[in-house]
Amino acid sequence: MSEAITANSEAALTSEAERRQKLEFNKLQKRLRREMGQAIADFSMIEAGDKVMCCLSGGKDSYAMLDILLNLQKSAPVRFELIAVNLDQKQPGFPEEVLPEYLSALGIEYHIIEKDTYSIVKEKVPEGKTTCGLCSRLRRGILYNFAEEHGVTKIALGHHRDDLLETLFLNMFYGGKLKSMPPVLHSDDGRNTVIRPLAYSREKDIARYARLREFPIIPCNLCGSQENLQRQVIKDMFQTWDKQHPGRLEAMFRAICNVEPSHLADTALYDFREGSRRPHGGQAVGTVEPEAPDFGRLDVLNI
Repeated sequence: MSEAITANSEAALTSEAERRQKLEFNKLQKRLRREMGQAIADFSMIEAGDKVMCCLSGGKDSYAMLDILLNLQKSAPVRFELIAVNLDQKQPGFPEEVLPEYLSALGIEYHIIEKDTYSIVKEKVPEGKTTCGLCSRLRRGILYNFAEEHGVTKIALGHHRDDLLETLFLNMFYGGKLKSMPPVLHSDDGRNTVIRPLAYSREKDIARYARLREFPIIPCNLCGSQENLQRQVIKDMFQTWDKQHPGRLEAMFRAICNVEPSHLADTALYDFREGSRRPHGGQAVGTVEPEAPDFGRLDVLNI
């Protein structure tokens, strides 16, 4: 009798845990879907007839981006096409079967581009130095060319709200620029348009969603743990702030969406003599040296 009671109790606890997990998932999915839909609408990211290329790295962010875009596509007021693309950089030990198996199960059109950028990066970058800059430039060129060759109108990347804030601080601390990753970026040559549908979403929500969805995560081990990278320093600072000062990151993000040029000091954006905004911002008056890093460009494809 006692064994039966114990079994029933365990079954009830399991059922309750499953119910709570399902409730948590539904609530989280609705939030991420709402945030993505709002970002797409606010920045006109996707229009009728667009062919959107979702760049997948095998990380939590790009998995979540594709998953939610597929969900939104079913009820979107406009029709658009989705394809998934992964760049196999030929890193030793890369599990090349994971993404094809996952994408085949989804039934979505996908392409695996095989380019040995790993050997180029290891050859060109001295041991112990950061490889992200060269790695991302090579990826950007390959994916931009693929997009143009396949009639892609929008390139979707998995950068989220925390990435935008981290890039803002990286550019301020190390580049002398007040600049982040824009939700929509048009390439300099006009050939490609990059969109970031997760621009309004928090990394911790995406991480939780990825765990609940059990995405087959592929870690990027080209550069090791990268614990000493400048971006990791900023990330650690944000995590401390988020714990000690709830709401600070939300306020910071609202700030980059609510800029007042007249209360900054960029003479290329604001004419202080006339008291009006300049129609087109140009080069700021000698403040940043030419060799200052541009993190918005370096990280454009770190997904």
